[in-house]
Amino acid sequence: MQLLDYTLGGIIEKYAYETPDQEFMVYPDRDLRFTYSEFNKRVNKLAKGLMYTGVMPGDKVGIWANNVPDWLTFMFATAKIGAVLVTINTNYKLSELEFLLKNADIHTLCLIDGWRDGDYVNMIFELIPELKTHSRGALKSGKFPVLKNVVFIGQEKHRGMYNTAELILLGEHLDELELEDAKLKVNPHGVVNMQYTSGTTGFPKGVMLSHHNILNNGYSVGQCMKYTANDRLLVCVPLFHCFGCVLAVCAIISHGATMVITENFDPLMVLASVEKEKCTALYGVPTMFIAELNHPMFDLFDLSSLRTGIMAGSLCPIETMNQVMTKMHIKDIIIVYGLTESSPGMTATRTHNSPEVRSTTVGFELPNVEVKILNPETGEECEDEEQGEVCCRGYNVMKGYYNNDEATQKAIDDEGWLHSGDLGIKTEEGFFRITGRIKDMIIRGGENIYPREIENYLFQLPQIEAVEVAGIPSAKYGEQVGAFIKLKAGQSLAEEEVKEYCRGQIARFKIPKYVFFVEEFPMTASGKIQKYKLKNIGLQLLEEQGIEVK
Repeated sequence: MQLLDYTLGGIIEKYAYETPDQEFMVYPDRDLRFTYSEFNKRVNKLAKGLMYTGVMPGDKVGIWANNVPDWLTFMFATAKIGAVLVTINTNYKLSELEFLLKNADIHTLCLIDGWRDGDYVNMIFELIPELKTHSRGALKSGKFPVLKNVVFIGQEKHRGMYNTAELILLGEHLDELELEDAKLKVNPHGVVNMQYTSGTTGFPKGVMLSHHNILNNGYSVGQCMKYTANDRLLVCVPLFHCFGCVLAVCAIISHGATMVITENFDPLMVLASVEKEKCTALYGVPTMFIAELNHPMFDLFDLSSLRTGIMAGSLCPIETMNQVMTKMHIKDIIIVYGLTESSPGMTATRTHNSPEVRSTTVGFELPNVEVKILNPETGEECEDEEQGEVCCRGYNVMKGYYNNDEATQKAIDDEGWLHSGDLGIKTEEGFFRITGRIKDMIIRGGENIYPREIENYLFQLPQIEAVEVAGIPSAKYGEQVGAFIKLKAGQSLAEEEVKEYCRGQIARFKIPKYVFFVEEFPMTASGKIQKYKLKNIGLQLLEEQGIEVK
């Protein structure tokens, strides 16, 4: 497969010129529709507005929002002017947002009013009180010296913030030639997107991805599903994840196809939208498909237009896979495996593979990507069926971690191989199977959680002497967060107090589902904690308490 050499802005302009009346984006709940031509015009207006407020090539523009219609406008507007879009997890709370704003050197932050139990506007006023005293575009924050603008995505007006409509109006003051000049300077190999992930070690790090990385990864995965311009993808996964902004958006734009979007995941809305818009493709993690299949109104909807899609995040039970292929008509569903650092796809099953292969493996290499299983001790390539670390090399490997050369060098070796931290084998048939993790990462319902981050937060509780966080197996989510706490002598602490301490401060999915108070931790002879043993200790303690693991 030949790699594409477009920028994100260039590919949108290609289809705005070639198929201007083709639908690009549809929000079925409000019948909001944009053709490629209409969307491209709005992107250009917003791009000029961002330039007018001082956003320069290389500047970091954070977006903190669920799947609202202008999420994609900001994605492509920043791409056209050479800025870098930094996607922010909608679950983030105060301490996480503060870390990201500093670590990413955010110049302009774009946000909605809030999501679920998070009030973004109040949070940002708490973090940046100067917003209420400085005029828009003239922000001077002691805590965030790089931050110059805050933009509210919507019509409402807030002190110290622009809103989307104002940005577009301001853009009218800029000559069209200035935008054209900016677009000419954008390089397909330049960084266009930064996503924060726990990576293979340490605290969340900004993964730098180029136009070339993500556009070609989306294109490759789209080819695996045999996408054409006639396909209509129902997007119900978050756009701030690679799953949304690469495997969905970049797969669609590289084929000139259509996206049907829901702002949040709701199984009923998904089913109704598929029927209304005659969608041909649907994405999700296994828990999403299970929620759709088990919805009491499932049988009322006509899903016969569906043909293909992606299931990712964790392995799918073969029974669920069979139901998705038969009851939901998604005969050509595929599995994609990878990580943010690999843009994200490195392997995928294909439409002709059996349901068993799609349930028990993650397929084989994507075109133009090399994948090997390497012995973590020796670095030698493993034989078939021999367990080792999954590593990949190719156009999809990230540019590196932002301002973190040390972590980049640990993740990518001298020969260009990205080390995933995942354990796997290559079968004799050539398929890859993920068997575990070298790293301590917890994956809960597709969300990556790094234990150290939660441990450091909980360690601030004065009653705690030591704390270890590990994944507890869960049928529904794959893993749940378990906190193992050793208290200081004479101190007491209740499970609910630990959870309450976390609420509003760290994302809800990171809050420990289970809290265990222990006297000691399993140790090696050299005194190192054997974190992998905590899982079984947790399961044993839950069984003794008569608590069913869900």
